[in-house]
Amino acid sequence: MPEPTDQDLIAQAFADRSRLLDPAHRAAVFRTIEALDKGRLRVATPPAADTAAPAAEPAPWTVHAWVKEAVLLYFALADMVVHEVPPFEWHDKIPLKSDFRAAGVRAVPPATVRYGAHVAPGAVLMPSYVNIGAFVGAGTMVDTWATVGSCAQVGENVHLSGGVGLGGVLEPPGATPVIIEDGAFIGSRAIVVEGVRVGREAVLGAGVVLASSTRIVDVSGDAPVEYRGYVPPRSVVIPGSVEKSFPAGKFHVPVALIIGRRSASTDQKTSLNAALREFSVPV
Repeated sequence: MPEPTDQDLIAQAFADRSRLLDPAHRAAVFRTIEALDKGRLRVATPPAADTAAPAAEPAPWTVHAWVKEAVLLYFALADMVVHEVPPFEWHDKIPLKSDFRAAGVRAVPPATVRYGAHVAPGAVLMPSYVNIGAFVGAGTMVDTWATVGSCAQVGENVHLSGGVGLGGVLEPPGATPVIIEDGAFIGSRAIVVEGVRVGREAVLGAGVVLASSTRIVDVSGDAPVEYRGYVPPRSVVIPGSVEKSFPAGKFHVPVALIIGRRSASTDQKTSLNAALREFSVPV
């Protein structure tokens, strides 16, 4: 009989927590979190190729539920420890990442990344927070007070502007995390939660809020086209509202409006502001 893999051991322990008393199962959890930390594993992986035109049904990412299970089991195994960076003190189960120079990451005080999250070389972290299980790609900017929640997947050369909030999705383990694909620009104070996927090179204007139930309406054509949980690649998105009837009367509820697509001339970061100005998008 072949030796059980770490995936096997973690699935067994997640189904029966008493197995965490076994050193083999404990070691599998710790190895998996270390692999997440180093970027050898990810909670979710992109499709092999996703270069097709924007579509309502894009090629799906693969969610590795057993890796999320390892994160949840790690919380059960880790001890509460006092962490001191005088004069500051914390009391938590998960240590913070360190040695950013060796990782090739610029981290501005007090940028905080928990162990078990991976930040790729060339990324820049302004005073911000990246939670366990998250992945931040090469060349990405996490601007001041932006938060990258548990297991969120952020691609390469993304810009998360000041105060952006990417929600964490840990449970259920099979749930899709928040995904921001390569080259996207997320404007100030925008919020993306509940497993919403923002396609490559899309632009979200300041204050856009996207949850799984948010209506995302493309109003750039002759007739509206509606999406939920997905922003097509290169879309330019702003906050909007629609009228809805309630027993107490008619009120406006928020929606997100796709008002156009980035042109080829705005591919470079230096000309991104031109794309924003073209559609009068606040950032």
